Amino acid sequence: MILRNLLVGLAGLGLGLGLTTTAAAAAETADLTVTFRGMTAHQGAVLFVLADSEASYDDKAPPRASGMAKVSGAEASQTLTGLAPGRYAIKAFHDVDGDGKMGTNPFGMPTEPFAFSNDAPAMMGRAPWAAAAFEVKAGRNVHQITID
Repeated sequence: MILRNLLVGLAGLGLGLGLTTTAAAAAETADLTVTFRGMTAHQGAVLFVLADSEASYDDKAPPRASGMAKVSGAEASQTLTGLAPGRYAIKAFHDVDGDGKMGTNPFGMPTEPFAFSNDAPAMMGRAPWAAAAFEVKAGRNVHQITID
């Protein structure tokens, strides 16, 4: 009888630990609301990519997520849920004409507004990962990007 009670107690302890671990894992996820602002054309959408590593930022690995935020006035906003806490960077452009791709001139220069997280400046191409990367912590996070 004592052995049975001990086994039941241990089983209950294991179940309790499992629930705690599951609850802790759920608490460790992050939500990120990104607001794009400064658009002068109040139409179209902002298309963006969320990179979770320098490799994904440099298009050498798949991005963590991508999205589209409809422009409303001079802003657009999108919330990404269930992210792991860590470092991320965003590349975005304002798809003014709604064709789903960044417009370029004959020389390959962008003709539609674009931006990077941390409002990192472009350096003969995209802004470097080190300048664009930002920390996302467990819970709710917000990040604003100005698209010129």
